[in-house]
Amino acid sequence: MSDELIQRVIKVIATTKRIPLESVTIDSDFLQLGIDSMDAVEILFALENEFDIGIPDDDVRSVRSIRQMCEGVEKLLLARSAKEKSAGGKAAQ
Repeated sequence: MSDELIQRVIKVIATTKRIPLESVTIDSDFLQLGIDSMDAVEILFALENEFDIGIPDDDVRSVRSIRQMCEGVEKLLLARSAKEKSAGGKAAQ
C-alpha cells in the first residue's frame, strides 16, 4: 500500500479524533488511541468522504487498528478502480 494512502488515512483519523498527527502511526491500534465505536462511525464517514468510497458497516466492526483500516480502504479503492476499468471497457465495445 502506498505511503500517500497511509498518510491520508492517518490524517483523517487524527483530525476526526482531534489528536496530534504524530501520535498516530500505521501500527497504532484503536484502543491505544482511545477510539471507541462512536469515534469509529465518525472516522468511517470521514474516510468515505476523503476517498469517495462506501465502507460496509460489517467491515468496520472488525477493524481494530490503523493498518487494518488502511488495508480496507486500499481494498475498496482497488475494487472501485477495477469496476471503473471494466465499465469503461464495456462502453468502448
